Amino acid sequence: MSTRAAPDAVRELVGRVVDPEIPVLTIEDLGILRDVAVDDAGRVEVTITPTYSGCPALDAIRDDVTRTLRAHGHDEVRVRTVLAPAWTTDWMSQAARDRLAADGIAPPGPRRPGPVLVQLTAAPGPAACPRCGSTDTREVSRFGSTACKSHHTCRACLEPFDHFKTL
Repeated sequence: MSTRAAPDAVRELVGRVVDPEIPVLTIEDLGILRDVAVDDAGRVEVTITPTYSGCPALDAIRDDVTRTLRAHGHDEVRVRTVLAPAWTTDWMSQAARDRLAADGIAPPGPRRPGPVLVQLTAAPGPAACPRCGSTDTREVSRFGSTACKSHHTCRACLEPFDHFKTL
């Protein structure tokens, strides 16, 4: 049976769930975790917004959230997916950006105002190398190890790296 818990404590617990594709980040860091509600009967509803609607990690995130909450005594859990407003890299914390860079992934830059343009050509402006900081980089592939990253090479230090796409 679920027990009544403070929503802030439940949110903190859920916020520690790691992203299965980028395990140096939590769903809180990424801004995927939108809301946590606990009703008077102790039922928990977690609202998430995936980085994009076709995110292959969505089921794993949902399962990890449910498993985490059940392991802490919350038997009645509902994970709700909300696609609007669409997720944006603006929702990522600065700590997330710093951890990406420390892990060798170039963090996203600032998002340009206006509609998000989907393009299959090179991204505007070079991604800074997370290893040496050089902007003398080259996009090798618009799609990297996950759909939310592109693959680059640094011409200065010659290291390959992923860049988290700005959305």
